Amino acid sequence: MPDISIDAIGGGSFTAYLALPKGNLGPGVVVIQEVFGVNQVMREITDEIAALGYVALCPDLFWRQEPGVQITDKTDAEWQKAFQLFGGFDVDKGIDDLVATMNHLRSRPECSGKVGTVGFCLGGKLAYLMAARSDADCNVSYYGVGLDALLDEAKAISKPLLMHVAEKDKFVPAEAQAKIKAGLAGHPQVTLHSYPDVDHAFARIGGQHYDKAAADLANGRTRDFFQAHLG
Repeated sequence: MPDISIDAIGGGSFTAYLALPKGNLGPGVVVIQEVFGVNQVMREITDEIAALGYVALCPDLFWRQEPGVQITDKTDAEWQKAFQLFGGFDVDKGIDDLVATMNHLRSRPECSGKVGTVGFCLGGKLAYLMAARSDADCNVSYYGVGLDALLDEAKAISKPLLMHVAEKDKFVPAEAQAKIKAGLAGHPQVTLHSYPDVDHAFARIGGQHYDKAAADLANGRTRDFFQAHLG
């Protein structure tokens, strides 16, 4: 599918990659990018989610800095650009853009009702925040970064949140992981799975730390979670 345009809260607009399921009708899923933009990896993930029966929409969250970023994890220069974009990213405005995306998705004729989110890396952080700050019907966070500093937000989570944590995550130290697990323990809406011996981005096909067994397990849990909460 071609990219579509979404009106931003407060003015302006940004693009998002849309993928439709067979029959062009289903619940919605907002797919939240990594630090490399809405690149080929994110587009393929969006296509895969659509193939499961969902109307999937992946917005360009770096548009306020540089629209249309599509880089990879293959070169040092691209990593430096990714860190620069991450450093300049306004999380609060990013949530605004995700809410605008979710509202757009709900309004589309292809969307049959409920809308969830799934995010990776930076997107994993934002999926957690969408659970706390939005009315998304459910949310999935893959190896979210910086969550140990956001645990106070957990009290606002009222819809199901599924979290996938990489125990060897080079961007989330063991102490931070312990804090996250302790801070969310017993939360009635949070299910957290921890994956031993895998690093950050273990589910990114083609990535340096891709682990098929862990990815298949996490993705299967995500499929079951969406089926249970989105239908």
